[in-house]
Amino acid sequence: MKKSGKKGMKILYITSPILFTAFMAGAKAIIEQKDHLNKINVYPVADADTGTNLASTMRFIMENSKLYNSLKDTMHSIADSALSGARGNSGIIFAQFIHGIREEMANRDKISMKHFVETISKSVKYVYDSVLEPTEGTIITVIEDWSKANEEHHHNVEDFTELMLKSFSRAKQSLKDTPKKLKVLAQNNVVDAGAQGFVNFLEGILTQLKRGKLFLKPDKNTFKIPEEKFDHSITASGDIKYRYCTEAIISDAKREIQYFRTLLQKYGDSVIVAGSSRKTHLHLHTNSPGELFQQIKDVGTIEYTKVDDMKRQYQVSHNRKYKIALVTDSASDLPREMIEKYQIQVIPFKIVFGKDVFIDKLTLQPLQFYKMLKNQKLIPKSSQPDVQSIKNFYDHLTTYYDKIIAIHISSKLTGVYDSTQYVVADYKDKQIAVIDSKHLSASEGLITARIARAIDRGDEFASIVKKAREWVKKTEILTDIYTLEYLVKGGRISPLKGFMAKLMNLKPIVSVDEEGKGIAFGKSFSRRGNMKKIIKSVTTAARKNKFWNYAIVHSSNLSRAKKYAVKLENELGFPPLYIVDISPVIGVHNGLGTVAVTYMTE
Repeated sequence: MKKSGKKGMKILYITSPILFTAFMAGAKAIIEQKDHLNKINVYPVADADTGTNLASTMRFIMENSKLYNSLKDTMHSIADSALSGARGNSGIIFAQFIHGIREEMANRDKISMKHFVETISKSVKYVYDSVLEPTEGTIITVIEDWSKANEEHHHNVEDFTELMLKSFSRAKQSLKDTPKKLKVLAQNNVVDAGAQGFVNFLEGILTQLKRGKLFLKPDKNTFKIPEEKFDHSITASGDIKYRYCTEAIISDAKREIQYFRTLLQKYGDSVIVAGSSRKTHLHLHTNSPGELFQQIKDVGTIEYTKVDDMKRQYQVSHNRKYKIALVTDSASDLPREMIEKYQIQVIPFKIVFGKDVFIDKLTLQPLQFYKMLKNQKLIPKSSQPDVQSIKNFYDHLTTYYDKIIAIHISSKLTGVYDSTQYVVADYKDKQIAVIDSKHLSASEGLITARIARAIDRGDEFASIVKKAREWVKKTEILTDIYTLEYLVKGGRISPLKGFMAKLMNLKPIVSVDEEGKGIAFGKSFSRRGNMKKIIKSVTTAARKNKFWNYAIVHSSNLSRAKKYAVKLENELGFPPLYIVDISPVIGVHNGLGTVAVTYMTE
């Protein structure tokens, strides 16, 4: 290895440090272009998240890959990180390409240009094999054209830097030609976003080679992403056939790769199956993620899931109703039509059944959850959104909104409020208010609904935030628990208290205090007694203070919820704002048969 004039270092072989540095440099280049990639994203769906997904994929590689003495071990680390952290259509295709490199790379301490070119060429097949219906004019085309350029030029160059210069020129031309191959790109006068990301990756590597720097030590500044406003000239159609961009990582699959390809195409399009049976990364666009995951859960361990609402992402990037975005979490029980009407952004919790991971209200709907809860002996657990998921969510949202109000489940019950505060501290040029609802389920939902109506009226940001904190204090929830079994299993109450309550046939009524902690509101010796006490408490409150509204939720007990509704309407003179199922993340602790009534005073 020696100096090569203006081209930097003359590199004749790729070693473990050079490989690692190349990936870090390429990843960093993609992260820096995140907003631009979002801006030009029109295919396969104009949901403006290709940059966010690719940047997330690259962050995961940077943060989880390790440099080993062995070239093969380093490549294994990078490929595993890529498959585990891949997000979105282009991210998974990229990860599959890296997986192919890992599979085809010889077990050597270093590889020559000849072996490098052969490895890359063989890896292209992995990309095409992973995509059910490969589309030319995308990242796939540019990867293949770049590979062919390497094959053509490696006989006539002295080192890797010179080879990269020549093949990079071909990749740039291939990118420039993507609108000629894909009509939607030409219509919007853009190149393919995923392909642009791959070219950015190559450019990052080439820049590092030309500088002659063999090591890149990522620090916190590496992950800072410059702001870039959205270009409203993009006019791609919002006609989205399949709403949910759905992904899963299945480990130790009991079926071959082809099984998943066949299964996924029954549920939607944009099908990609990457990896191997040891770790299979699935991707598709579908309207029925819940139905799909009921099929998947029995053929392997669902290690990871992600579902993006592409319709909501399109609305955010192209069709925003309001200047203020409203965010809540899936513990906030609201009817779907209300979420749609007010374009409410929902960050989902996760539910863990044994080793399988599901997404609250997306890959696991309430009816499916309560059926599993009834039929399985496994004790489900709830899991709050991780910081990186929240970061990805706000990366996308803050590209299009300057003002955001987030209302979350009580900070005394879980940590999503604290995690969100931590994340939004990075967006100093945005107005973001994170409010602790000090509630959960229907009461959190009722507060969210009132904030939504205030935004819809056109109230000012500061006024809504101030009022919302008052609305928190004016909201109450009374929960008629059918059985303490799940509170005991979840560790919310001691087994001894649960046993004594069962022995005495006590039926508890649970609420939250002013700080948002769960408390015992009362108890009866029958469900009928509970209903009487709750109806009396609500009607007494209505006589003292004018009600803004009330709502009812239930866990697989609609008939009882309707009885509450009839009695309360007779007493109050108007029906509840809504009756909906309790979300699985709340049902984990409250169990089957529960009904809750929430109300807010003026």
